[in-house]
Amino acid sequence: MEQYVIKGGNPLVGEVEIGGSKNAALPILAAAMLTDETVYIDNMPDVFDTNVLLHALEGIGVMVKRTGRHSVILNAGNINSVIITDENIKKIRAAYYPTGALLGKYHEAQVPLPGGCDIGCRAIDQHIKGFKALGAEVVIEHGLIKTKAERLAGSHIYMDCVSVGATINVMMTAALAEGLTIIENAAKEPHVVDLANFLNSMGANIKGAGTDVIRIKGVTKLHGTEYTIIPDQIEAGTFMFAAAVTKGDVTVKNVIPKHLESITAKLMEIGCEIEESDDCMRVVSSKRLKTTHVKTLPYPGFPTDMQPQIAVALALAQGTSIVTESIFENRFKYVDELTRMGANIKVEGNTAVIAGVNRYTGASISAPDLRAGAALVTAALAADGYSVVDDIRFIERGYEDFEQKLQGLGAQIERVSNEKEIQKFKLQVG
Repeated sequence: MEQYVIKGGNPLVGEVEIGGSKNAALPILAAAMLTDETVYIDNMPDVFDTNVLLHALEGIGVMVKRTGRHSVILNAGNINSVIITDENIKKIRAAYYPTGALLGKYHEAQVPLPGGCDIGCRAIDQHIKGFKALGAEVVIEHGLIKTKAERLAGSHIYMDCVSVGATINVMMTAALAEGLTIIENAAKEPHVVDLANFLNSMGANIKGAGTDVIRIKGVTKLHGTEYTIIPDQIEAGTFMFAAAVTKGDVTVKNVIPKHLESITAKLMEIGCEIEESDDCMRVVSSKRLKTTHVKTLPYPGFPTDMQPQIAVALALAQGTSIVTESIFENRFKYVDELTRMGANIKVEGNTAVIAGVNRYTGASISAPDLRAGAALVTAALAADGYSVVDDIRFIERGYEDFEQKLQGLGAQIERVSNEKEIQKFKLQVG
């Protein structure tokens, strides 16, 4: 089992290039099935989740050709099945995205229920509500979402709660449905907008993405396209908070500053200096961090995917902070691990009360999920002494070349697979 071994205490300094958004790439790869023509996708992150989805698409007859590490050509003109049986797709949260695309194009789909990180219930009731409103029958059997429709027709759909996944799935299905679909209380995340832009580049007629009302006028056919995926706001935010935690000076490049506004606002609140330019952000942390209160909310609020990262920072701040998680109920599973490193955090329900400590100390810890795993790595980078991080497979689901990028900023971190390699690292760094 692979691990990270880390010697903390070095400020992160330098520049880091941010990759394409995992959360945008996954629905866009699925949506490429909506046309029989060739689709070229660039700036795709080379991470576990995207690779699993591409393999699953190949399994039903999609032609997938990697033209580079971050570019792929897809052609779905010869799909031979609407049933996805790939076992690995159950391991990712984006498992349900092929449902909307296959249902939209073939009026039928059978896709495994989603897996991924155990951060809480990711209910699919709003997906089912949307599919049914468009004319599909939906049942869940043997771990599969099974959908079928004689005819798909536009509908007025009000989402009972803001759901990124349901908004995306309904958009894909409605793109080829007859007539007008209106989604109210739609998710506004950047990756929802990116999918709408991608579909429109294929000939779809979607307006209002980025607002809470999306209008989709169905078309009879979509065509091929060339498209570049947006940068990953969560990867960018993770490196920005890593700078804050380690008292560093980091410039994140290839970002869209607008997507990072809630993150930069909190970084400034806790005492960091921020410099913004067209496509990069510089974070300088030179003093002890200040406390703040934060509540996770759908975009443009503070992202749930950044909650562990800000908690790691606030646990080193002077005073008491409160973090409230309003999206996923199991998102505080990292607290026990952070406590091993000396943090003082008490969790009650969906709220964490964080009393700042002067320092972290190195420890053996485990990544409980993708974002918490990355956050714990940043804590280890700030800690006195050595840390070993287990279960790094979670981190690799969404971060490409994580340890190499950190090494480029001066971090003393190495991927290892046994005790001998851990000892060798300790001898090398002293």
